[in-house]
Amino acid sequence: MATQTTDAGQAAGGAAKVGMPQLDFSTFSNQIFWLIITLVVIYFILSRIALPRIGGALADRAGTITNDLAEAEDLKSQALAAEEAYEKALADARAEAQNINVLMRAEIQGQLDEELAKADAQISGRTKEAAAELAEIRNAAKANVKIVAKAVAKEIVAALGGKADAKTVTAAVTERMKG
Repeated sequence: MATQTTDAGQAAGGAAKVGMPQLDFSTFSNQIFWLIITLVVIYFILSRIALPRIGGALADRAGTITNDLAEAEDLKSQALAAEEAYEKALADARAEAQNINVLMRAEIQGQLDEELAKADAQISGRTKEAAAELAEIRNAAKANVKIVAKAVAKEIVAALGGKADAKTVTAAVTERMKG
């Protein structure tokens, strides 16, 4: 089969050389002409259409990047300002809480002092009442002791065989109770 195609090529071409048409020196001028025309057309297409579009896209991208960086800086400064405001608000809140704490302690201490004063007044009132009651009990006990002492003294004198009058017994008991 291969011999058939080779034979057909020789029969059709006759004496002409068969090879690549780009390497045929007889068509070089024609090829160079079309090469120059193609390069000029490609140059004009690239310079008038493609490169301006690419340049515009690059400029847009650079503008976007610049705007994004500026916006990022602005947002960063806003974040720093917000952080400073937060820190100030936090410090103010802590100071206010401290002031409230001091005021509440003072108020509680005042209430405690009032309650202690009331309790002291109640205790002193009850102490005075108890002292008065004790004085009454003591006076009643002394009176009862005098009565019992007089009765016992009369009985002792009578048991010993003597006779004691009430005035003498009362005087003796009263003198003994004084000192």
